[in-house]
Amino acid sequence: MEDEVTMKWGDRQPTEPTWEHQDDAWAFEKPTYEWQQEFEQGNAPAMPELEEELFGEENRILSGVHFDKFSRINVSRKGGPEVVNPLRSFGEAKLHPIILENIERMGYQEPTPIQRNAIPILMKNYDLLACAQTGSGKTAAFLLPVLSKILTKLQKNPPVAPVPGARRTKTSPLALIISPTRELGIQIFDETRRFTYKSPIRPAVIYGGADLRRQKDQLARGCDILIATPGRLVDAMERGAVALDKVRYLVLDEADRILDMGFEPTIRQILLSSDLTRDESLRTMMFSATFPTEIQVLARDFMNDYCRLRIGRIGGTTTDILQKVIRVEEYHKEDTLIELLLSQPPSRTLIFVDTKRKADYLDDVLYNKHFPCISLHGDRSQRERELALEAFKVGRSPILIATAVAARGLDIKDVMHVINYDLSGDIDDYVHRIGRTARAGNPGLATTFYNDQNWNIAPQLVKLLIECQQDVPEFLQEYITDDV
Repeated sequence: MEDEVTMKWGDRQPTEPTWEHQDDAWAFEKPTYEWQQEFEQGNAPAMPELEEELFGEENRILSGVHFDKFSRINVSRKGGPEVVNPLRSFGEAKLHPIILENIERMGYQEPTPIQRNAIPILMKNYDLLACAQTGSGKTAAFLLPVLSKILTKLQKNPPVAPVPGARRTKTSPLALIISPTRELGIQIFDETRRFTYKSPIRPAVIYGGADLRRQKDQLARGCDILIATPGRLVDAMERGAVALDKVRYLVLDEADRILDMGFEPTIRQILLSSDLTRDESLRTMMFSATFPTEIQVLARDFMNDYCRLRIGRIGGTTTDILQKVIRVEEYHKEDTLIELLLSQPPSRTLIFVDTKRKADYLDDVLYNKHFPCISLHGDRSQRERELALEAFKVGRSPILIATAVAARGLDIKDVMHVINYDLSGDIDDYVHRIGRTARAGNPGLATTFYNDQNWNIAPQLVKLLIECQQDVPEFLQEYITDDV
């Protein structure tokens, strides 16, 4: 067994993640472009090392062979401007030249459906409630217009240079992006670092589990766009590190997950009980792959004259994912998983389980059989979580065993196989989990272990399989109905 695993997957890694540089900065301390007062927009000098980090090929997810399928996805819109001309290219969006340059550096060839339709709406200053399938480019859909508008504003009204040696005690961002999880917040921060390269916009991210003092040090250096998890944002506001009085762009990303995690009271506190300006100058955006009734209520409560945009079926997924459902009894899951890993070509593989304890247990099982694996869950320290994701991204540990903490929004290059070791009882969770593969039109494989304990999700699962033109296994065909 050990020889077979090593031949296929290579040498296993230490159980605890180790970077070559243990003293490396936290994710919130990653470098951003250092704008100087004497720079001019459009003529700022390059930072070669940072440019390689941000735009190197290993960090870019290029559009895949099935990207053209995006053009055939149904689009529906309700409210907002009378006329919306979907973009045929990013050049049509009237984005700021610096943003267009960074889009080119990212290698983006053409906008995805959510970008084609959302960007024109946001450029016309409408609030937006947008739903699109996972892996469809939602982050860029809200970042590009927001950053473009801020850059245009800064170009007309350059910020006053701070007094030498002076230190900010409270940061007042122009844009606020609220993320349900730390990992997604870090990912949005990374995307913002790319799109703000060679610009005066300075992004920052704050999240729980890390030293707030060090995060406040980052905020004190300036922050035009703040990405934050709900709890840490309230903490920073109460400690006088953040003021929201200058926020003109508010984004709730993965909005349904924010509510699922019980953050609705926190969000309402931020929107109603803070110094956030509640007038027509505030643009509010909510993005997700699914939109339950609770989100629509939140939108009605806090959005003005908003446009509702739907790309594809709400809660749907892409046909680029080959979905395989196999019957596996609980007692046979371990052996089946090992057989499955050995039967497939080695590739970046994400395995979902339903508990933290099982994530650690399965990590031990695979590690002891010499698989190069690592686990990620909510009981890990934040440092361990960041190191685990880094090991997975760079391929040092190409097998990641994770709980739902990794199910939403994470955009990791070349995740070729998602395995639902434990099948969630919620079809939306299933959609998000398998959506970690087949990003931006690339193909991917999702294998799901099913047994009689999962009967409650079977009808919805079968409906989704049929909608995505997937094979329905014989043991699930009794759930096929006339309305699918």
